[in-house]
Amino acid sequence: MYQHILIPTDGSELSQQAIEHGVALAKSVNAKVTVMTVTAPFQLFAIEPGIVTDTPEQYEKRAAALAAKDLNAAMEVAKAAGISCDIIRVEHEHPYRAIIDTAAQKSCDLIVMASHGRRGISAVVLGSETVKVLTHSAVPVLVVRARAPS
Repeated sequence: MYQHILIPTDGSELSQQAIEHGVALAKSVNAKVTVMTVTAPFQLFAIEPGIVTDTPEQYEKRAAALAAKDLNAAMEVAKAAGISCDIIRVEHEHPYRAIIDTAAQKSCDLIVMASHGRRGISAVVLGSETVKVLTHSAVPVLVVRARAPS
């Protein structure tokens, strides 16, 4: 059915649930998994010079460490399930675009993502990378809704 599943993560508990679901699905259909995270590029735009606290180098170091932590957590889930997992960090100012582009570049045939489950005006105002991927992706997207805490 599916041969290569892309699972984006932002390190949140919801993303962790999507990773667990995507890895379990991959194991059940004997698919490859790629887990990705998207880092925003360094921005040097501020009204007050004192607001900027990171240099580009400091920002990159911090972003790389956070991405490594998130991707390593995903690797542990895959390892525990006994499946191989590729990881990738992409720098892009539009995460949804990076997700769609990575799915195409890696020939993924499914994207598994988390949803915050916002409804009404908060969903419209806050926006959602998941909704943007759903709207613009040619690759099927499986949305994992948040589970209530146990």
